[in-house]
Amino acid sequence: MSLFQAILIGLMSCTAASTIACLGTTVGNYTLNRPLVASLFVGLILGDVSGCILIGIPMQVMWIALVTPGGTVASDLRAVSYIGIPLAYVGCRAAGIDYASDEAFQLASSISALTGTIGITLFYGTAMMNLIWQHIGWAALDKGNFEIVGKVDALMPLISHFCLSFLPVTLLCYFGSTAVEEVFQYLDTSVWYVKALLTVGSVLPAVGMSILLKSVVNKTSDLLYFMFGFVLAAAMGLTLLAATVIGGVFALINYQLTMAKKAPAAAAGVVVEEEEDI
Repeated sequence: MSLFQAILIGLMSCTAASTIACLGTTVGNYTLNRPLVASLFVGLILGDVSGCILIGIPMQVMWIALVTPGGTVASDLRAVSYIGIPLAYVGCRAAGIDYASDEAFQLASSISALTGTIGITLFYGTAMMNLIWQHIGWAALDKGNFEIVGKVDALMPLISHFCLSFLPVTLLCYFGSTAVEEVFQYLDTSVWYVKALLTVGSVLPAVGMSILLKSVVNKTSDLLYFMFGFVLAAAMGLTLLAATVIGGVFALINYQLTMAKKAPAAAAGVVVEEEEDI
């Protein structure tokens, strides 16, 4: 990876950060920060969109249910997307691993877990540094200087992002990619610790799906719908898009049946109300 490519990835990490003033959480944290979206931009920078997207898919599955309630950050996807994807891509390329293989899937999952921990440091470090600007702003406001508000809200936080987002991501991508490439050129997947790393990585996406199910399943019988969907997709060899369309059809049928059951009761209620009025 060239220095110019690392700089571009560093700039993308700043743009995708959840705390940057110009984009906010909707465009930043919930769009550009997501591994599947970030893999497109990383692929454009590295010149291999399809390879980077294949690397980003297991990372997206792993963190698909990640939310930040009350500012609690389990993992900052800025590091997962803009450090993990480039390093995993370089590692697979150096080791000659097919990006669509199980080994690439497992390796990407393991690296995403490691870089996610780095992201926590970047997130809270940025937040703590921004507190400095807030104290400066309050002190200026106490003296009647209202011009400081724009600087504190928009300009000074960019310094935080430069120090704790742009620089770490750029340096880790530039120097880390070289180190990863050298290591993975001599990677032997038959060694026990490499097998352990890949095995753990193969389990991690299941954790993300479990968290997602926990957040949307209200009763045990709801699991039958998920099991039916996975079995149907596996038996028919459906793509993700085709499975989504079929799921939408079943959801529409379920909605129409539910509304049809409620229609007689609603009609009966109207009749009773009219009789009472008379």
